[in-house]
Amino acid sequence: ACGIPARMGAYVEISAEMTNASRRKVVVVAVDDDFRVRESIESLVESAGYEPELFASGEEFLKSGTLALAACVITDVRMPGMDGIELQRRIRFERPTLPVIFISAHENADVRKIALNEGAVDFLYKPFNAADLLEKVRTALITVHNSFAKLPRVFPRGGERCLILT
Repeated sequence: ACGIPARMGAYVEISAEMTNASRRKVVVVAVDDDFRVRESIESLVESAGYEPELFASGEEFLKSGTLALAACVITDVRMPGMDGIELQRRIRFERPTLPVIFISAHENADVRKIALNEGAVDFLYKPFNAADLLEKVRTALITVHNSFAKLPRVFPRGGERCLILT
């Protein structure tokens, strides 16, 4: 680890873990029971430089351990087993600030309203415009990043705590 001068004479501790973490790809998760939709989102996400992770169901996604790595989740509403609304509720329980974007082939104003009221960042209907979806993902990632960038961050190091001033 090395210290670099920060504002107001404080020092920012830079560890190997932090530098390696910043080099990791941004993981965008797609949850949809339709393979063609997952494949389409995979190509779109990869073309933008993100790391896609694909799942056929909410249960499969939650069991995978990928929730901890995800930067954004794109999910269908209607799927066998757990639907997208329930998936969003479970995501909110574990990761309240994780952006969730819904895509649905079925126009239903009530479901759209529930999803947005419960924290979804957007709701698109299939067939969706690829550029629109990608812009929604980018906007969600920037919004979350900016909200965290304004907060002081604390990273554990040994038995100490290291405050990162921004």
